[in-house]
Amino acid sequence: MSADSSKERAKNMKAQRNRFTDVQGASRFPIKLPVAVKAEGGDKATETQNISANGVLFQVESDMPIGSMIDFTISFPAEVVGSDADVRVDCRGRVVRSYEDDGRRGVGVVIDEYRFDRR
Repeated sequence: MSADSSKERAKNMKAQRNRFTDVQGASRFPIKLPVAVKAEGGDKATETQNISANGVLFQVESDMPIGSMIDFTISFPAEVVGSDADVRVDCRGRVVRSYEDDGRRGVGVVIDEYRFDRR
């Protein structure tokens, strides 16, 4: 491997670390909202543990490795958002944190894309 390749790889690794630091740096709010996680066997219901401008933390039943792509929908009750109907946010993101605590699994997900769905 050339010196230029090593420098480029080190630069990319530093950029990835900085990006993760930015995700962790956002203020988190302990908001419990319903979440439907898309899975092969159908949607799996859970709820958020906390949410920030960059992502969300929620519990899951199965292992989701760091780097995995995940599709999910967060539901905001009508009374919370001041509308006549619930607002759903369809999201696509990446798992950046995976943990197990007292037999419960959870993931931290950076939201890469989202779309509001008013019903």
